[in-house]
Amino acid sequence: MNEKEGMRIMDLRIAVLIDGDNIPSAYIKEMMEEVAKYGNPTIKRIYGDWTKPNLSRWKNVLLENAITPIQQYGYTTGKNATGSAMIIDAMDILYSEKVDGFCLVSSDSDFTRLATRLREAGMNVIGIGEKKTPHPFIVACDRFIYIEILKNQAEENEAEVTESKPRQTKDIDKVTPQVIKLIAATVSDLADDDGWAFLGDVGNLLQKKQPNFDSRNYGFQKLTPLIKSIQKFEIDQRESPKGRFKLIYVKNKESSNRGK
Repeated sequence: MNEKEGMRIMDLRIAVLIDGDNIPSAYIKEMMEEVAKYGNPTIKRIYGDWTKPNLSRWKNVLLENAITPIQQYGYTTGKNATGSAMIIDAMDILYSEKVDGFCLVSSDSDFTRLATRLREAGMNVIGIGEKKTPHPFIVACDRFIYIEILKNQAEENEAEVTESKPRQTKDIDKVTPQVIKLIAATVSDLADDDGWAFLGDVGNLLQKKQPNFDSRNYGFQKLTPLIKSIQKFEIDQRESPKGRFKLIYVKNKESSNRGK
């Protein structure tokens, strides 16, 4: 990412809407830091029935993160009371034209249609939720980030500070043949006549094909080390025209073997 692109991202205004009934409060700091990578969270609201004791754990972290609680009474037993309030607020914000995108924080499929509608209106939609989140909601977002990733990062940072044992990797996914096939196909889609594809473009297309694709799911902070760990790809680092940073290209080894 160059300096101009970085400035453009920081200028994006994002409305963060949190489903308090379906999201744990433990990693809200990490959630907000993640959202800040994609823009400026100008609106931050959390929805729930604050008369219920199960939301009491949220109250301390709301002030620390400048999140506004919105009261929504649960009139029907067994129903997610926050859904209708979040949806109505989201549409009000959309028509106010005060934001450039939304971050919907929930593990509930009730927000699938909302995410789809926001994208139809030209909004960028980020989803954050647990790995139990239904697939339709995940694919309705431009990008979907698992809370378990943020949990791992928080534990890793804590381990570094306390010099305790390394974090466990129980939430790390294995790099399956399906994942390798997805990456290989994406490289092929973008490859030039010599089989090389710019890694930045590969990452963007992977995100479009599979919104929950994230190298951190597999224990890697970036896409480059993930691809390097797979023996089916070649990596080439090239000097940028201005020489300020290196450009990384990737190639399927099979295509290079065919060329010999």
